[in-house]
Amino acid sequence: MQRKPKRSRKLSLAAVAFATLVSAFGLVFLGGSSAQAHGVAMMPGSRTYLCYEDAVTSTGALQPTNPACAAAVAESGTTPLYNWFAVLDSNAAGRGAGYVPDGTICSAGNKSPYDFSAYSAARDDWPRTHLTSGSSIQLQYSNWAQHPGTFRVYLTKQGWSPTTPLAWADLEQIGSVTDPPAVGSPGTDGGHYYWDQALPSGRTGDALLFIQWVRSDSNENFFSCSDIAFDGGNGEVTGIHNGSGTTTGGTTSGTTGSTTTGGSTTGTTGSTTTGGSTTGGSSTGTTGSTTGGTGDADCMAMYSVTNSWSGGFQGEVEVMNHGTSPSSHWEVDWTPGEGTKITTLWNGTLSADGSAVSVTNASYNGTIGPDGSTTFGFTANSTGINLPNGSITCSFS
Repeated sequence: MQRKPKRSRKLSLAAVAFATLVSAFGLVFLGGSSAQAHGVAMMPGSRTYLCYEDAVTSTGALQPTNPACAAAVAESGTTPLYNWFAVLDSNAAGRGAGYVPDGTICSAGNKSPYDFSAYSAARDDWPRTHLTSGSSIQLQYSNWAQHPGTFRVYLTKQGWSPTTPLAWADLEQIGSVTDPPAVGSPGTDGGHYYWDQALPSGRTGDALLFIQWVRSDSNENFFSCSDIAFDGGNGEVTGIHNGSGTTTGGTTSGTTGSTTTGGSTTGTTGSTTTGGSTTGGSSTGTTGSTTGGTGDADCMAMYSVTNSWSGGFQGEVEVMNHGTSPSSHWEVDWTPGEGTKITTLWNGTLSADGSAVSVTNASYNGTIGPDGSTTFGFTANSTGINLPNGSITCSFS
């Protein structure tokens, strides 16, 4: 069984901000009566949970940066997101297909006291969690209010597209657990149920994990949709402003080098890469979007826009080894957005073939130890499309 991870300081800060907001604005949430529990998946994070994490500020105000989250707030307002744990139907009584209409599964058939309909939108830019097919993960589900019941776990079938409305026929059940253990206090951002879940092997690309929490002490059910990518990830989250797997930092001046965790270390001045986050250099501009890559099961690449300006931007790619053996050589491939041309690159060797580009390791950073990573960076001219066209792939050889 996997060890329960420690609750992050980020969650604690979010809880403080949340409590401050309740006190300052007198927000009213669903009460703790026997007919009203609360909860959605926290690992992998549901759409409402990760959108809340993306949006919440130190003052408690919600300012989403993810485009899907921002569109949901524009459509439904901030009240549903403050109640991210309340995607519910008080009369579902374990019913699913034939009761909850296709296209509304992620919003509990639009029967919640809050308008979560926007969170059923079929789009491919929701925050997502990166996982490895065939692995076992520890699912974590908020216990905002704690009640007995069964959690039914479903996964979309191979080939499902996030740009098509989610239908019951797209889902197949992969697990079920009744009354799992919990950690943390109910009514807090960090409290949650937890259990181990095996993921099917042979899966690649985008998928959605759906959990229906069927309470045994009332007819109330909770619905949770988590967007995931099977790309060799270990739970990294992309598409949110402050979550793990995102990158902070700005321009790097001086002679650029790198520090690689779990692998070789070289360079004089540059960035330090640890786990899923990167900090380094002087901070200018704003942090951009982050996308995860596919390829070898052991190799994962995370592309980030760290700074942008009129006519150009600075980007970086973190290359991660999720395998059990050190790498000796790596390669990252992608097609830049239309109008984008890389002008300088460091900590790697750039080659181009038509519109596609490839970056291979430099002489000093090809070795990445297990669970280690290294980073290369670049500047580019751009007409405003700074993210790759399609997926970014990563491979070891």
